[in-house]
Amino acid sequence: MREDEQLGVDLILYRPIGVVRTPFTSLKGMPKQPFDAPGVRGIVEIAPAYRAGLADLEGFSHLLLLVHLHRSGEAKLVVGPPGDSVRRGVFATRNNQRPNPIGLSLVRLVHVAVDGLEVEELDLLDGTPLLDIKPYVPAFDARPAARIGWLSDRPELRQPPQADDAAAR
Repeated sequence: MREDEQLGVDLILYRPIGVVRTPFTSLKGMPKQPFDAPGVRGIVEIAPAYRAGLADLEGFSHLLLLVHLHRSGEAKLVVGPPGDSVRRGVFATRNNQRPNPIGLSLVRLVHVAVDGLEVEELDLLDGTPLLDIKPYVPAFDARPAARIGWLSDRPELRQPPQADDAAAR
């Protein structure tokens, strides 16, 4: 019996709405998080059937890209996060080797075009299939008092980042 059948839910199928074009063709050397990618620009190509959905994005400084991590490799439930000597449950990490390789990337919107978006602070491989786009709204998405679990041992992650200089451009 498949896992979805055990849970009493139907199998889910997504169709990409576009593809992300970046300078990264290999996992080696690719930034691990968007904040590791200042100045890295790319294009989000949107399939013609979905381009009308780009209307009204111009006023947003940041977007959340939901993607299919097409080259993430075999899923692992316990992983060794970078910079940590302890193996952790994959759901307590940002590791890409997940049961459903869905990625979330917060990018800075540079420009909205008729056929897609120019974005910055990209941490994705070239050719990454795009599943959805959502505007980043601090009142909805930011949680300054959020706890960060085992990551609280990492001093560089204890304080929230300062005002985003890129957003001020």
